[in-house]
Amino acid sequence: MGMLSKNQIKFITRLNQKKYRLQDGFFVAEGFKTIKELLQSRMQLHKLYTTESFNNNTKNEVLISETDLKRISFLKTPNKALAVFKIPESAPIAHNNLIVALDDVRDPGNLGTIIRLCDWFGVKDLVCSKATVDCFNPKVLQATMGSITRVNISYIDLELFLDNTKLPIYGAYMDGENVYKSELPKKGILVMGNEANGISKTIDKKITQKIAIPRFGDIQATESLNVATATAILLSEFRRN
Repeated sequence: MGMLSKNQIKFITRLNQKKYRLQDGFFVAEGFKTIKELLQSRMQLHKLYTTESFNNNTKNEVLISETDLKRISFLKTPNKALAVFKIPESAPIAHNNLIVALDDVRDPGNLGTIIRLCDWFGVKDLVCSKATVDCFNPKVLQATMGSITRVNISYIDLELFLDNTKLPIYGAYMDGENVYKSELPKKGILVMGNEANGISKTIDKKITQKIAIPRFGDIQATESLNVATATAILLSEFRRN
């Protein structure tokens, strides 16, 4: 059983911050299920720290004590294993399918759920504005349940990306056309906005069709749907049509 040095602990714990993930090129994943999914994907393992052996004959496995795991874990109750992986390069974006674009989605749980939804509905590409929460944030990774390995996620200048596409651009709004009555294409871009402010003014100018999920409640008091819930409903409609 190995003892972790101060330098090793510092290297791992600083990966909780986006700037160090970008600087060092690594991210942390926790829990057997998430790590197994990542090991079976194209993700490149750097080191696996665990309190009980994974039995996957990885030469990068280090057996550590529960005390050491607590020192490096980002969770309140550590999950028996923590792995450090290399951040992969994004693949080129394919313009022959449905693409989901996020305009400054900030909540890790929302992003994690949207990544799972893309995986479920066969959306290969998720494009994110630079201000969208980092997909390698530990909370996002937990919420993706392994789907992060099957969706190509790109952080780009969203305005520039929308300027250069030939695909129709759909935006989710409160006052758009009723999605249940809309003709939706197989190929296109679905833009989802920020949790509090919706789609920004600069991106709004690029939208070719505004769509909305109508409210059916008698008392129209609900302000809006959660962005991940709205994404689920809209993707379901795109796929149904």
